[in-house]
Amino acid sequence: MPQDCQELVETYQAEGVIRVRKLFDADRMAGIRQALDRYSKQIAPTLPASDVTFEADGQSVRNLWRMEQHDAFFSDLADDAQLLELVRELVQGEPVLMAVETFNKPAKTGSGVPAHQDNAYFCRTPPDVLTVWVAVDPVTLANGPVSYVRGSHKLGMLPHKPSGVAGNSMGLDAPYDDSDPFVGTLEPGDALMHHCQSIHYSAPNTTDQSRCGLLMVFRAEHAKVDSQLKGQYALGGPAT
Repeated sequence: MPQDCQELVETYQAEGVIRVRKLFDADRMAGIRQALDRYSKQIAPTLPASDVTFEADGQSVRNLWRMEQHDAFFSDLADDAQLLELVRELVQGEPVLMAVETFNKPAKTGSGVPAHQDNAYFCRTPPDVLTVWVAVDPVTLANGPVSYVRGSHKLGMLPHKPSGVAGNSMGLDAPYDDSDPFVGTLEPGDALMHHCQSIHYSAPNTTDQSRCGLLMVFRAEHAKVDSQLKGQYALGGPAT
């Protein structure tokens, strides 16, 4: 990670999201692509429906969930010492891995993501939780980059409601200012790291270029389950 760690921490605290160039180098990304291909071909077909979400065509994979439970490669990847050093600073505590998953957004069929805050799903207090979003493919302005409302992590938890979107079952039920978003364009191996209360969303992918992201979710050890948020999430239904 070539950027100054303190600068990244300060930007994260101010805006709720940072872009880290070359989190993983080309050789590491080649290994990740190989592991994803193996996972998709050998493991995904054996998984319960709760651990795979498909696009509307019923064939293109939209999300793979709980990958760290099914393949040691992905739990080991999240144990990267350099990555954890930065995550530790950002969550202000000892990092605990919560999940490894993908948001695939296949060419032509990749669906959009409604505006939301991740803590509507994670239900943690204090909200010292973040997502590391690693670009497997180039992420361009055209193929559905993630956009963030700068500083929205400071607003606290806003109302959410069921979205009806498979894989993103909760959507924001409050107005938000999207006039100056942070748009997460990336090259393969680059990463976004965003706070669990940052408002974010993305458009569908209508291009010929796939846009796969590999996500790792970490909480600080001291971030415990918030029973009130958990109850609200239960009323909205589980992510599907």
